[in-house]
Formats: sequence, C-alpha cells, structure tokens
Amino acid sequence: MNILMAYDASESGLARLMATPELAWIPHQHVHLLAILPMPGGLFLGEGYVPGEVLEDDRARAQALLDTGVAQLRERGFDAEGVLAAGEPIEEICRMATRLGSELIVVRHPQRQSFAARWWKGWVGASLLEHAPCAILIAVERHG
Repeated sequence: MNILMAYDASESGLARLMATPELAWIPHQHVHLLAILPMPGGLFLGEGYVPGEVLEDDRARAQALLDTGVAQLRERGFDAEGVLAAGEPIEEICRMATRLGSELIVVRHPQRQSFAARWWKGWVGASLLEHAPCAILIAVERHG
C-alpha cells in the first residue's frame, strides 16, 4: 500500500500527525510524508515583498523537520520518504497523491482554533473530501 501522510510543515503539525493512534494499525509499507509550506500572502496579493532569504530559511526549517519526521516513521517500521511542497494544502495533497499513486491519504485534524485547525476548516477540509484521488483517513484529535 502506498500511503501519503500530510501536515502543515509546522513542528506542532508534525507532532500531532506522529501522535495519530491509527499509525499503529496502518500497514507499515511505503509512506510519503508531505510537508506543505504556506505561501506568504504578499506573494499572492502583491501586498509586499518577501525577501528570498526569509523563504529559504522557512524552507530549510521545514526540510529539517520533515527529515526528522521521516526518521521517526522509519523507526516505527515504515518505508518512508519525505516531500516538501509549498502552496494551497488541498491542491498539493491531491496533486502529490495522484503523482505518487497513493492509495490512502492520512491527515490529523485538531479540534481547536489554531492555525492548524483553520488549515482544515471550511474550504480545506471540504475540498479534500471532494477532490482526493484515493481513500482518506482523517484522524480527529479530541480535546477535553
């Protein structure tokens, strides 16, 4: 089974994804861990200039974190590879799942008002369900 696991390229997003209880029963086969960097708003709206070194610093931090996540998955017995992307989460997840021939997408949805929660609310969560090219496992993190 070819599995795509996706998160928002943040340390907390990776930690939540790695804490997904369902990882214990997901087939320990080939996994692509996808970290998605958000695009700075100024690049889309022309509101401001984002220096290249800022973008490169963000990319380097995200890559180091992604490498850590891949190592954690390998320690758990998965055959894992990392992929770093930047853009809209649903577009990147669906594009990568199609490109890799993924049979399952795994994401973690925290139930709280944080950046990661907003990442999945509204357009993002609904679109993933509507546009995913394969099965989806959305592990819901309950607080309380």
